[in-house]
Amino acid sequence: MKSKSALAAGLAGLLLAPVAAGAAEQHPEVIRALAAQGIEVKRSFPAASGLRGWLLASEGQYSIVFTTADGKTLLSGTLLDASGRNLTALYAERYVPRPDYREAFAELERAVTIPEGTLAAPKSTVYVVFDPNCPFCHALWLALQPYEKAGLQVRWLPVAYLRPTSHTKAAAMLEAENPTLEFRRIMEGFGANDAQYAGRTVSDRARRVLEANARIMRAFGLSGTPAIVWRDGKGRVRVTRGMPRLPELAAITGLPEQPQSDPRLARFK
Repeated sequence: MKSKSALAAGLAGLLLAPVAAGAAEQHPEVIRALAAQGIEVKRSFPAASGLRGWLLASEGQYSIVFTTADGKTLLSGTLLDASGRNLTALYAERYVPRPDYREAFAELERAVTIPEGTLAAPKSTVYVVFDPNCPFCHALWLALQPYEKAGLQVRWLPVAYLRPTSHTKAAAMLEAENPTLEFRRIMEGFGANDAQYAGRTVSDRARRVLEANARIMRAFGLSGTPAIVWRDGKGRVRVTRGMPRLPELAAITGLPEQPQSDPRLARFK
């Protein structure tokens, strides 16, 4: 889930208003209007189907948007090609400056997480920042199940901010004799187990862990869940925000693409 940043607010305002491109100007009017709101225009680049891509920045966060060939319309969101590739993500990979996550990743490796999947000699390991009440986190959990069977270890980092039971559910996981079992119980009952966890007391230890995890979340510049953090084949720390498209999970996990049969994941194909 995404927070309302100045960039998002600026885009929303422009997408609701008619705009016209100034042919004699270097940038289309819609881009100049964003710049007038304090959003930085970092660069432009040629994009698919005659579109022009733009790298924008606001409050330390980057965004890729597109304008049509006539410069009159701005497009914001996921751009897919005929094969289903996420072109927005590819352009972000190419043009968004890479932050240095080494210190944050060292903290993540020391953090209290809930391991799931292949625990002994995994083929690969990823970290997932999640809120127990986040529906996209639940979808990601469903999507990662086949990868866990194929050799993936997932280290789930609980945070709690969406609802009051986010704290009590996260605490129940952290305080359980078998945190992984409690984690799975909560995920399997997603959407129907709030009453079971409402009103529980959160221990001081669990509260400290959740506060530490929130600091790690901020260190990665994350404002919502889920987020996946991992080291790629070159040892670089990588971060993806939100629920990925299902075909993207192979590259993230470093494992062959796994078949997905759960109908609840159809929207992410």
